[in-house]
Amino acid sequence: MKVLAIDTSSTSATCAIIHEDKLLVEYTLNHKLTHSQKIMPIIQEALEGCELKVSDIDIFAVAKGPGSFTGLRIGVATIKGLAQAVNKSVVGIPTLDALAFNLPYCEGIVVPVMDARRDRVFTAIYKWTNGNLHIIKEQTVLEIEELIDILKERPETVVFVGDGTLVYKQRLTEELGEKARFAPKSANMARASSVAELAMAKAKEGKVESFLDLAPDYLRESQAQREYKEKHSLSGDRDE
Repeated sequence: MKVLAIDTSSTSATCAIIHEDKLLVEYTLNHKLTHSQKIMPIIQEALEGCELKVSDIDIFAVAKGPGSFTGLRIGVATIKGLAQAVNKSVVGIPTLDALAFNLPYCEGIVVPVMDARRDRVFTAIYKWTNGNLHIIKEQTVLEIEELIDILKERPETVVFVGDGTLVYKQRLTEELGEKARFAPKSANMARASSVAELAMAKAKEGKVESFLDLAPDYLRESQAQREYKEKHSLSGDRDE
């Protein structure tokens, strides 16, 4: 089984192809958010480097969110288009699951942190047990102080991963002290290989879906949606 996976949920644009137990290729470009220009050339280069055609891929996978609204839309639309072109199935992987998977078999708990702006983060809590990654707290949006309060109550070492660590590292260190550990640079970003490996496991369990059903998981409203609601709420108040 060959799986092609991408992740455009953050600054990184990344693509990987795996074949059973072998990672054939992984490209990652961690510079600015022009995914609409970068992701298709990266996919094309990955395929050509492995001497593969789109039709050779069995499963198409994508990090479906949370993350950048624009990035998620680009990633999901790209995978839907590729899968539709060759009539193949897709797998959507939660972004935070893939980030946690970047840190295999580490001690303590793994806490992905993605910046959601306004002192909020996309986050979840995971723990490796007997070689498997288990979800302790489902992905959600929290104020950074709420997350810190939750983690203060836990006895384990906390290993943080994700772009939110670049924003909140000092605060997390001050509040959690020696309990706080941080992923190395090579693991502290989106990795399409993690998306691909999780997707292959789901595909082997028969947990695939049609490209028609694949959709981003934003976890919260976009800024445009919030502004629209606020505007119409104010208009409604004036009309009463």
